[in-house]
Amino acid sequence: MKVDFIQGNHACALGAIKAGCRFFAGYPITPSTEIAEIMARELPKVGGYYVQMEDEIGSISAVIGASWGGLKAMTATSGPGFSLMQENIGFGYMTETPCVIVNIQRGGPSTGQPTMASQGDMMQCRWGSHGDYEVIALAPSSVQEMYDFTIIAFNYAEKYRIPVFVMADEIVGHMREKVVLHDNIEIINRKKPKEKPLKIVYPFDKLIPEMPVFGEGYNVHITGLTHDERGYPDVSPETHDKLVRRLVNKIRKNKDDIIRWEGNNLDAEIMFVCYGTPSRTVKHTVNKLRNEGVDVGYIRLITVYPFPDELLKKLKAEKVIVPEMNLGQIYYEVERVCKKADEVILVDKIGGELHRPEELERAVFE
Repeated sequence: MKVDFIQGNHACALGAIKAGCRFFAGYPITPSTEIAEIMARELPKVGGYYVQMEDEIGSISAVIGASWGGLKAMTATSGPGFSLMQENIGFGYMTETPCVIVNIQRGGPSTGQPTMASQGDMMQCRWGSHGDYEVIALAPSSVQEMYDFTIIAFNYAEKYRIPVFVMADEIVGHMREKVVLHDNIEIINRKKPKEKPLKIVYPFDKLIPEMPVFGEGYNVHITGLTHDERGYPDVSPETHDKLVRRLVNKIRKNKDDIIRWEGNNLDAEIMFVCYGTPSRTVKHTVNKLRNEGVDVGYIRLITVYPFPDELLKKLKAEKVIVPEMNLGQIYYEVERVCKKADEVILVDKIGGELHRPEELERAVFE
């Protein structure tokens, strides 16, 4: 175990290497660039590979290829680059390719505010690619969590064979804090099939099939087209239904294993539902108000997706407050689920700054 005082982006890169990442492809984009810089320096030391691609489309393509070549692979980007990746992210879901995509969010739309924080990509993370699929997305709020959550993201990717998102923002990416770089931490690796040659690559009756690796004698066919159990194109309604339902169900049926959250005073009359960096202000505000006798609590979403519908449906709060660094994205998910509340209130903030405690207190008392 080592203790260091480092930047969030630096911690993310070290977490990836600890998780076993040995391939990074990316295109430098503020405010995620430090991740690429650290990976370029550190990956060769552990026998890994760093490639700077011509753009983010090439980056995610290279990551998918490296994963099928047997390496744990990742990329890091921000809003504009994330948009460019969406088609190949869909390809990653269809082909069940484990990889990690770190998004250090910045203000948008378009070029927007390259050096300022935002949470403006949360809906894009869930619905950015076309078709039906389920995602896993983690939202860190500290430098320690940039390290820890990157490792967790790789574990989820390898276990469920999907691309996994770490949805951070410029504030947590660039802040510096104490980090414990754990040695004793669980690392999950993909399971490989024993059969060679492999006849059934995508069995319809198995939620998470083992993953063959190119170059190890498996000789498999990989396509983004709807495919049969052998991996060959079959766009019939029956095959599409069986395939896509399996892809969706491997996440939906494992929600209890995937969903992570933390909370305080869950029976309170007033509840905050938060995620990411604004959670820091929420915790401070809730502690202050509870010391003053206000019946208030919070739920912090560690995994924003899969969304914890069942958890939020149990809330008894009359007022639910959702602070976001956007004009409302996860707010609509909370509003959809929290039917018992008299009001669900969005405390939006854009421009690059974090919520102030007085802004959250105002939402409690107004």
